[in-house]
Amino acid sequence: MANQALAPFVLVASLLVAFLATCHAGGIAVYWGQNDGEASLSDTCASGNYKFVILAFVYKFGKGQTPQLDLASHCDPSSGGCTGLSDDIRSCQSSGIKVLLSIGGGDGSYGLSSQGDARDVAAYLWNNYLGGTSSSRPLGDAVLDGIDFDIELGGSKYWDSLARDLKNMGKNKVGGKGVLLSAAPQCPFPDEWDNGAINTGLFDYVWVQFYNNPPCQVNAGRGAFMDAWKQWESVPAGQIFLGLPASKDAAGTGFVPADDLNSNVLPLIRGSPKYGGVMLWSKYYDDRAGYSDAIKSHV
Repeated sequence: MANQALAPFVLVASLLVAFLATCHAGGIAVYWGQNDGEASLSDTCASGNYKFVILAFVYKFGKGQTPQLDLASHCDPSSGGCTGLSDDIRSCQSSGIKVLLSIGGGDGSYGLSSQGDARDVAAYLWNNYLGGTSSSRPLGDAVLDGIDFDIELGGSKYWDSLARDLKNMGKNKVGGKGVLLSAAPQCPFPDEWDNGAINTGLFDYVWVQFYNNPPCQVNAGRGAFMDAWKQWESVPAGQIFLGLPASKDAAGTGFVPADDLNSNVLPLIRGSPKYGGVMLWSKYYDDRAGYSDAIKSHV
């Protein structure tokens, strides 16, 4: 009888422990598309390791330029060769994975010259990748979940206008699913390029690049890293992610061995109110190092 009386209590306690364990459960975001020899998009999503997949990059746009997408050897958008990715994108989304398109990158030709220029770029992205319509959608008829701002050159003006225009287009679409916005600033605070856009309060996710920035990355020491993390938590965004290279070869500095991340770093930030998880650059390097496999149960 005593054991039977305890059974409901044990069940409730077990459920409470499980709930608390998932309160701050994060996800892994990964950049895909910039390297030959990485897994296909469908295999990337089928791995079960990622909550977000970011297609990189639209590297040329703005200032009157015809926008251009580069997905390395995965496909050639100029010949319509990337439209077949629509099935992969829908497959990812049916598994609950958000698929975003990244604009910018560390090497490209982009920038915005005015609010009107920002509106034109927003309209192009909306009609060609999001909920609008166009006769020349580079990725076919699949509707991506949002746009990622990886702005690393081209000036700091009008990115806030672009963010507002994209969000408004999503809101005005009858029956639409809206537009998610993410940003990938460098860890020195505030970011040189993305600061104005992030301060609009419209960004759902900010995956901060804690690599190639020695003063604020993890191996700068606990104090310097946590100071930077707390500064980024202060921005008006939904969730903050710890951006890391997926292997030593993926960045010049900032790689954190998986055991160190799991045991010493994630426990420092996992309880943060805005903690979202870990962003990895990139799928190619993760394929070779198995980094997401090693950290996913700890994120």
